[in-house]
Amino acid sequence: MKTVYTGARIFRGGRFEEGDLAVEGSRIAPAGERRPDDRTVDLTGLVVVPGLVDVHVHLREPGFPQKETVATGTSSAARGGYTTVCSMPNLNPAPDTPETLERQMEIIRRDAAVRVKPYGTITMGQRGCGELVDFGALAPWVVGFSDDGRGVQSAELMEEAMRRAAAVGRPIVAHCEVDDLLRGGYIHDGVYCRERGHRGICSESEWRQVERDIELSARTGCQYHVCHVSTKESVRLVRQAKASGLRVSCETAPHYLLLTDADLKEEGRFKMNPPLRGREDREALVEGLADGTIEVIATDHAPHTAEEKLRGLARSAMGIVGLECAFPLLYRYLVLPGTIPFGRLVEAMALAPRRIFGLEGGVEPGDEADFTVLDLEAEYRLDPATFRSKGRATPFAAWPVRGRAVLTVVGGRVAYDGRS
Repeated sequence: MKTVYTGARIFRGGRFEEGDLAVEGSRIAPAGERRPDDRTVDLTGLVVVPGLVDVHVHLREPGFPQKETVATGTSSAARGGYTTVCSMPNLNPAPDTPETLERQMEIIRRDAAVRVKPYGTITMGQRGCGELVDFGALAPWVVGFSDDGRGVQSAELMEEAMRRAAAVGRPIVAHCEVDDLLRGGYIHDGVYCRERGHRGICSESEWRQVERDIELSARTGCQYHVCHVSTKESVRLVRQAKASGLRVSCETAPHYLLLTDADLKEEGRFKMNPPLRGREDREALVEGLADGTIEVIATDHAPHTAEEKLRGLARSAMGIVGLECAFPLLYRYLVLPGTIPFGRLVEAMALAPRRIFGLEGGVEPGDEADFTVLDLEAEYRLDPATFRSKGRATPFAAWPVRGRAVLTVVGGRVAYDGRS
């Protein structure tokens, strides 16, 4: 028996097509002729795209279930239209051995509403220094290696990590931050910071390590992906690396594309790492997204408890949530004004992540049936109180947006249905 989705416009091959989308078992099937026992789902007026993929999500479990769980985080992802998320390794215990990784995998197998691909750490204990993990032992089970939340400080250690990751065919996915340049900062070292007596994080703390790692990637042949780029210098460095033919890619997040430090308020929901940067940085990021330098948009969904986010800019925990608001924000504020075309957004949120990280799913015959159904006409204001995530901190609360996921299908199974 097939399930045949009818009436929608299907985005495939860079354009919209009219026609049916058939699912048999867990895969996309040729629509073909209908059989008497086929099930029909009417999607008239809606749009189907390959399922969204977020390669940078903090699910907080094991270790920090008060912030988020695999169940709540993946429910949030499904509601946001995501069919696959890649889980960052700042957990307790950190996934630095097959045994500690298995503790996370047990929870994923039990509770995940969408596909979850974990990262292994680069260093034991995810310390950014010390002993490297056993890359070969972890490689079959992880999508890549990252110490997200910490930059690997030693060039020699990072070079060896890249050599080992290259040997097992997995990317290094780097949080780039030079500890010696942080100097206790917690927001961007810009006008807002200086006028209000805050401690600033300079742009060089990010781009200096991006520059180092690109050189190491060239030396080792390692596939290298930069997390959450926020500075114009990082964009320039990645653009140059790609022009040189290196296996370098990067992501940025919706908040860096839509906000600057001029938008800051004295509230924890505006605090994340890296911080919101200046106007020229935002412009460079948008340009980099438009021209393909920035291939991926990831949310860096990082939930904390309400108490941890109610301590103002100086004392709140770093991190905001994004799974349930990323698409409607970017569609409303980048696609509709004509800054980027719809296809570029789908590429950055669904296609490029699969290509770069070797992930399954899509809307072509034979693909794992991972797709998202969107209502592009839906208009509403973002209300964090309705989020399925345990996290509520977002700088976009009450923003008017357009577009929402109304159906999320993972491996042929309905993970979220919001059509009623």
